[in-house]
Amino acid sequence: MMNWQQLISNKRLGQEHRHPERHDDRTEFKRDYDRLIFSAPFRRLQNKTQVFPLPGSIFVHNRLTHSLEVSCVGMSLGNDVAQQLLRRHPELSDSLLGEIGQIVATACLAHDMGNPPFGHSGEKAIQSFFTEGPGMGLQAEVSPQFWCDVTHFEGNANAFRLLTHQFCGRRVGGFVMTYSTLASIVKYPFSSMAAGKKGKFGFFDSEKELFVRVASELGIIRKSAEGEPSRYARHPLVYLVEAADDICYEIMDIEDAHKLKIISYEDTSQMLLSFFDADTRERISKRVVEEGVTDKNEKVVYLRACVIGLLESECVKVFVDHEDEILAGTFDGSLIDHISELPREAYRQCSKMSVERIYRSKPVLDVELSGYQIIQTLMERFIEAAVHPERFYSRQLIGRVSSQYDISAESLETRLMAVIDYVSGMTDVYALDEYQKISGISLPVV
Repeated sequence: MMNWQQLISNKRLGQEHRHPERHDDRTEFKRDYDRLIFSAPFRRLQNKTQVFPLPGSIFVHNRLTHSLEVSCVGMSLGNDVAQQLLRRHPELSDSLLGEIGQIVATACLAHDMGNPPFGHSGEKAIQSFFTEGPGMGLQAEVSPQFWCDVTHFEGNANAFRLLTHQFCGRRVGGFVMTYSTLASIVKYPFSSMAAGKKGKFGFFDSEKELFVRVASELGIIRKSAEGEPSRYARHPLVYLVEAADDICYEIMDIEDAHKLKIISYEDTSQMLLSFFDADTRERISKRVVEEGVTDKNEKVVYLRACVIGLLESECVKVFVDHEDEILAGTFDGSLIDHISELPREAYRQCSKMSVERIYRSKPVLDVELSGYQIIQTLMERFIEAAVHPERFYSRQLIGRVSSQYDISAESLETRLMAVIDYVSGMTDVYALDEYQKISGISLPVV
């Protein structure tokens, strides 16, 4: 069994033996939160696609607004869980258990920071470069572990790398985050060699030792035998981060689809009301009338808030009810999978509808197709430069890459990973600009 006193630690990766002087009363977990908010990688999320094209006349969610909303829901989930656990375990009143809300909120901010431009289409483009494109020929030049990492490239693993890796000019430990915050973002706590058919994993081989250090310090259960690909139980707070993300992306995507007139008001309101029983639906409808809300967009906003509140309380109950299984590493599935039957079925129907009418809608497919081509082209040009740095054109391209990326390293794997770091860190707009410039489509204006 894992235990809360060990799981909640404010020790910092890269500063394990240092106690820096503090000039304010912020907790270490609040410092984590502030570091992310003021960081360039987090700020770049404002120009990365969530689902729909970046806004024209109608503002929809991007990765930044999504992450902020997930963080708000995560804070509520963590605070409510902490309150109930402290009532159940009064002996932990002097521990750091009360900081769960802040830790989850911070991990929620970071959960998408490793995603490349153009969402999942960007992920697929990086993977496909090595599995179907010109990168196929590099397999014999790299280790099996590295090949498995890049052919299954994952935004989740890339987020852990971004927060922990020592890029050129950056201090040891990356962002120097607390162990508990780092563990809380690892949704898939195993290596790519143990990823299976779904291809999801939580850390690249280059950061495996860092994850093992964090897991050992926090007492996270190891599930794989010695000599097998690394596989661990989840840190319990991962379930809360996942729940916050599940709640926000599903419900907010529906709101955005309504704004863009992809889904009618009648269908949207019907879906959102389906989370509640008949009496509650009647009370909600009556409240809308009493408040004088007549605008359809505002009605959807109110219904969305009601649904998020319901799902948040349901997930808190599941977490607390299954605390022992979660601490034992035997809890199966997500918190959403275990909520009450009515909201669970409504959530399932929303997911099904989203796939059929949102994620396959023309605006979404257009972005994915364009994004795929852009990332494929960037990968092809910059990888070729990294493999053949002696060529004239390669030197010109390498000169465009920021000095924080070790694209001139002696090791081929390091150079290849530097390209992936560079491309995955781009915003959608910057990736498009780079694509146009290196393809000769546009010229710089002086």
